[in-house]
Amino acid sequence: MTAIAVTIAGSDSGGGAGIQADLKTFSALGVYGASVITALTAQNTLGVTAIHEAPADFVRAEIDAVFSDLEVGAVKIGMLASPALIATVADGLIAYEQTAVVLDPVMVATSGDSLLKGEAVTTLRERLFPLAALITPNLPEASKLLERTVEASRESMLVAARELLSLGPKAVLIKGGHGTGATSEDLFFDARGPRWLSAPRHETQNTHGTGCTLSSAIAAGLAKGLDLDRAVEEAKAYVTAAIVAADRLKVGEGHGPVHHFHRWW
Repeated sequence: MTAIAVTIAGSDSGGGAGIQADLKTFSALGVYGASVITALTAQNTLGVTAIHEAPADFVRAEIDAVFSDLEVGAVKIGMLASPALIATVADGLIAYEQTAVVLDPVMVATSGDSLLKGEAVTTLRERLFPLAALITPNLPEASKLLERTVEASRESMLVAARELLSLGPKAVLIKGGHGTGATSEDLFFDARGPRWLSAPRHETQNTHGTGCTLSSAIAAGLAKGLDLDRAVEEAKAYVTAAIVAADRLKVGEGHGPVHHFHRWW
C-alpha cells in the first residue's frame, strides 16, 4: 500500500508554509500527498498582503473528489478562516470516517498577520476538536483558544494542555518554540498524562512554516502506520533538523522557510 496523507489548508504563494510546506514534508518523509485548498494567500517571507477564501461548496467538492478515490491514511488540517469552512471540513471528515486527524489551529502567520476570523475560534473548538486525534497549537494559539495567556513555563503549559484536552481532542501538543532558553520544550498530553519533548534551540530567522511542517510530519507518520507517540517524536526530530539546515537556503528577505529537503539537497 502507498502511504497517503491529505492536507486541508491554505496556499502560501511564497512556498514556505501552508499547502506547499505540507506537500514538501509529505514527500520528504516518503508519503504521497494530496490536498484540499481552503484559501489562497498572497504571501512571501515578509508578510501576507491578501487572502482569498475558497467557497465552502467548492471545498466540499475537493473533499469529495479526494476522499472518494484515494485510500487516505491521515489528514492534516491547517488554515480554515471562517465558521462555514470549519463546518464544511468537519462534515467531510465525518462523512469519510477520518480519525487520524492532526489539527494545526492556524491563527497567525509567522509575520504576525491574522489568518483566522475571530468568530471562527468557537466553531473550531466545537466542531473540529472532537474529531482530532491531535491538536498542535503554539503558545499564542493556545492563548487564543483558551482566551487567556498561556506562558512559556511548564506549569502554565500543563494547565493549558489539560484544558485543551477537555475540549475533545484525543491528544494535545503545545509547541514551545515561542519560549526562550537553550532548549525548545514541547508538551505532548493525552489521557495517560504529560510527556515533554526537548530539542536544542537554534537561532535563525528562517522559521517560516515550522508549525505547518510539524503537523504535516506527524500526519505523514500516522499515514505510514506509526502510533501517535512515535509519529510526534519523529516529526519533532525532522523539524528540528529542518530548522538547523534552514540557513543553507537563501529565500526572500524576511522570515525564510525551513529546509524541508535537508536530507536530500
